[in-house]
Amino acid sequence: MPAKNVIKIYIPGGYYHVYNRGVDKRTIFQDEQDYCVFLHFLKVYLSPNLKYKKGEVMLESEKLTGIIPVKERPIQSLCEEVRLLAFCLMGNHFHLMLQQLTSDGMEKLLRRVCITYAMYFNEKYQRTGRLFQGTYKAAAIDKDAYFTHLSRYIHQNPLSLEQYTKRNLSEYPYSSYPYFLNLKHADWVYPVPILECFSRIQSTLSRQVNSYKAFVEEYEYNGSELLSDLIFD
Repeated sequence: MPAKNVIKIYIPGGYYHVYNRGVDKRTIFQDEQDYCVFLHFLKVYLSPNLKYKKGEVMLESEKLTGIIPVKERPIQSLCEEVRLLAFCLMGNHFHLMLQQLTSDGMEKLLRRVCITYAMYFNEKYQRTGRLFQGTYKAAAIDKDAYFTHLSRYIHQNPLSLEQYTKRNLSEYPYSSYPYFLNLKHADWVYPVPILECFSRIQSTLSRQVNSYKAFVEEYEYNGSELLSDLIFD
């Protein structure tokens, strides 16, 4: 029987929760540089109108990673094929919420980012073999309630770390949550669909919640049953 969310049906315009973790649940982000490199590759492939002269992307990557690539690879933006709505990187796994605009945009993005990151990681730490636990998992999001509660689940991931509480959740540096609060801005992160969806369902919540911030930090709700088909096994 296949693992949950391994078999993927790609629908243009569809929304997905994409996640993966390190093989044998190993740490895939060991220091600040690792987190920044993974986010850098997301930025490179998702930024609209990101135009570089020959070598500029590789020079930026070399400066960030300290690694000189064997062969310069052409960089092509995928911003017209896939959008990143939300994300959170944790020590041994990552979460992305994506909107796929073409039939294979999501697959292209994950393949390029994860392969390039694994090459960087293996060279930096002098290791060989797979870094991630098989093929990434992707669960289709087809209901408004899933949409908003899943984004809340993703943004609350840092609460598993001792130094983070709901009071300082927005300070976690490897999450899209600050972009939802207008504390950060980037043209490769697109929170609009989630915020619009939240506005639609506000009146259906069990108690009045007047902002997305309050929804994430104050609204008491255990959504594990609702989201059981959309999150880790």
